[in-house]
Amino acid sequence: MTPTVSIIVPVYNAQKHLNRCIDSILNQEYTDFELLLVNDGSKDSSGAICDSYAAKDSRIRVIHKENSGVSDTRNLAIDQACGTYLQFLDSDDWITPDATKLFVRAAKEHGCDLVISDFYRVVGERLSQKGDIEEDDVMTQEEFASHMMENPADFYYGVLWNKLYRRAIIEQHHLRMDVTISWCEDFMFNLEYIRHAETIYALQAPIYYYVKTKGSLASQGASISNTIKMKMMVFEYYNNFYKHVFDEGDYEKNRLQIYRFLVDAAGDGMIPPAILPGSKKVGEELTTKISAEAIAGEGILMDVYRNRKLLEHYLETAARKNGLTVIESSLLLCISQPHQITVRSELADFANISRNTLSLTLQKLTARGLIKVEDVRVADLRTATVPKADCAENPAGSQAGRRIAKPRRRQMKITLLPAADSILADLAAAQNDYDHTRFAGFSEEELIQYAHLSEKIKENIQNVLG
Repeated sequence: MTPTVSIIVPVYNAQKHLNRCIDSILNQEYTDFELLLVNDGSKDSSGAICDSYAAKDSRIRVIHKENSGVSDTRNLAIDQACGTYLQFLDSDDWITPDATKLFVRAAKEHGCDLVISDFYRVVGERLSQKGDIEEDDVMTQEEFASHMMENPADFYYGVLWNKLYRRAIIEQHHLRMDVTISWCEDFMFNLEYIRHAETIYALQAPIYYYVKTKGSLASQGASISNTIKMKMMVFEYYNNFYKHVFDEGDYEKNRLQIYRFLVDAAGDGMIPPAILPGSKKVGEELTTKISAEAIAGEGILMDVYRNRKLLEHYLETAARKNGLTVIESSLLLCISQPHQITVRSELADFANISRNTLSLTLQKLTARGLIKVEDVRVADLRTATVPKADCAENPAGSQAGRRIAKPRRRQMKITLLPAADSILADLAAAQNDYDHTRFAGFSEEELIQYAHLSEKIKENIQNVLG
């Protein structure tokens, strides 16, 4: 069966980190892929590591070849790829468990030719999130080109590994890496690809961990004359790209901005960004902590724990994409439910957080412009009655035992604002993923019976607690 995605990993002397890279691919939630490991004449044990993985997983194909460089290695893999889409990794990097799923979902839901994502820049034990496009919608070729023009030498646009490509476009137009250059070859490939891509989608979720530090052109042994020659060649590609995408009037209007590429790339160009303010320690970006013992345990409390952690696992994707914590995402989900809870203590209990955490989280969501919180005071007529003695002393009152209003109690009115709409769509996707995992392998008859039994359980519980 033809796989949906071909994942391509060039391998050269990567034994130190290769296991981490391959494991992150094999642990993907999305499983309909083939993995092409292309050993580019490694002198260490990289080739043997690739072969050992291939012996255990039929989705893996290993190609051994003489050393000829990363561009030629990628070209060979593209020649042999079978998937509808192509995804690239470098052998010393790794991806989040939902990376391929999010790529494919975006490509299919939006019918786009290219998906580009945020990523994590890793330096030692620290990481920071990197992205450039905040537009959460499908872009035309011209709109994407306008974004790229603002940061022409940005790493986000230049590399292969934070993108998903449609293989049919690559084959139709015979697109390959230029093996004659050793600087910005990825970027030149992207420019050629985008010329044929009609629609593009920017995925704000960071799904790739970039740790590789490329050396400068000088450190690669390139002479000054060759360096200048290569940079001018890349600029010519870049300039021609905009002549193709823009009409003559738009090109002339933006020509100075286009030429800014020469300034931005004057140093070494396409250098990976340094750690940014607000960086975190590696691992802190994943806020869902899981006890392996509890996940495997038996009993009612273990069942509750498993379900909660599974939901948090999928909410984390929405949280990463939208710059929220899992708690913030979970509370938004609670607020969006059909029957809103208006008492703070009850909402905190429902969301499984403390009153203090609830107040702080509501403040943060309000500051983001996602919700509006209003205090409402209402009369509580539920239980208060007038004793008989009081009625006798107050003939004007009604008969003994009549209900009276207690002091007003504090409630909330929470309104979801338009800025939350896109996040709510992501939360809905998280719920779908949650259900898909829970009911994987169920037949239609089993699903119907489960729904029937769940309703009976709900009624039984309501009879006691309602």
